[in-house]
Amino acid sequence: MQYDVKSPEEYLAALDNDWRKDKLLEVRRLIFRHVPELEESIKYKMLSYGRGDEGLFGLNAQKGYVSLYVGSIDKIEGADALLEPFNTGKGCIRIRKTIDIPSTGLEEFISKAREMWRGGGDISC
Repeated sequence: MQYDVKSPEEYLAALDNDWRKDKLLEVRRLIFRHVPELEESIKYKMLSYGRGDEGLFGLNAQKGYVSLYVGSIDKIEGADALLEPFNTGKGCIRIRKTIDIPSTGLEEFISKAREMWRGGGDISC
């Protein structure tokens, strides 16, 4: 889904108060816990996390899932095992209602993406 908003605050206010907002806020907390130096903004009508023009994550509530975008998932070591319970695309992790995020490897995946990004590694598409 696309939200025609100008700021992260407007984006969060535009979300329906349902499971998708809960999941999105949970992933958002993980991002800020592991990469507190990231700036939160709106790009491509979704939440974006990066520094300047350099983006690391995108986060969006879709109709049937929450999407976490990160360049190319395959560039993160061990991604297949860490993201095993998720439906994934080349750069998209789809978080469905039934996923219990703390019991998955998503937090470790975010941490590994952070380390690669901080080390100057390329995780782009």
